[in-house]
Amino acid sequence: MQRLVYIFVYPFIYLFASIPFGLLYIVSDFLRFFIYNFLGYRKNIVRQNIKLAFKGISNKKLRQIEKKFYTHFCDITLEALKSLKMSEKEMKERFVFKNIEVLKQFEEKKQSIIIIMGHYSSWEWMLSLGYYMSFKGYGIYTPLMNKYLNQLVQKIRKKHHGYLISRYSAIETMKKKDKEGELAFYGFASDQSPRPKPNIYWRNFLGVKVPVFMGAELIARELNFAIVYARVNRIRRGYYEAEFKLLTENPRKTKKYEITDIFTTWLEKDIYNDPTQYLWTHNRFKHRHKITRKD
Repeated sequence: MQRLVYIFVYPFIYLFASIPFGLLYIVSDFLRFFIYNFLGYRKNIVRQNIKLAFKGISNKKLRQIEKKFYTHFCDITLEALKSLKMSEKEMKERFVFKNIEVLKQFEEKKQSIIIIMGHYSSWEWMLSLGYYMSFKGYGIYTPLMNKYLNQLVQKIRKKHHGYLISRYSAIETMKKKDKEGELAFYGFASDQSPRPKPNIYWRNFLGVKVPVFMGAELIARELNFAIVYARVNRIRRGYYEAEFKLLTENPRKTKKYEITDIFTTWLEKDIYNDPTQYLWTHNRFKHRHKITRKD
């Protein structure tokens, strides 16, 4: 069954990957109109999330954010497929790293790096960073249930010098690579919604108290990897800039939760600056009523 699904879906993926960008965004506009106005894809979750993050928002402003978000959502979805046929030159023209020297200093120091970011703007194209680094780059991701589609996702990333590690084995894999002496950079999208557990860290995110993902901080402290925040911003349709901000080069000297708190604060600032670029379809606040302890 998985193979049949792949055989059916792949021609559409290849088609979207092959059309020029100008036509791609015409398709994206049509797709946005369909899923927003007719299908209503996750509209209730999107609307609830925005209302929670922007308390007291007017219905007019809410609809403006929604519509612009869905346009962005369709754009980045099709852009991810377009990556299959993009050349190195195209990728470098459309996704620019403003201050790569922030990372290069750790190549010189021979210190591995964790790049921490949220599901904001074009996180998919961030793995093209491998074009500029001597370190090998890995993105921590959730594997697709369809193994054939999952292999395709890995193929697309590898084409642009990016490699993937399952989030289910990420910590063990990173420890193994470090023990073997491999220097690398690892990309964490750290705004996921972990399951509430007795000792999990709760804090405010966009004004809502939720459990917070701590994986990047814990592994950085254990292996003493530098942590750098990646701020990605859409310049215009199909063009993005990434700017790096050093969070810490000595995570073992930080206090518990300090790394996570700084990251969350920086991400919140980006979201409030332009909420249309955040992934509101992700049910980030689903555990807000389940708090089990105070931190």
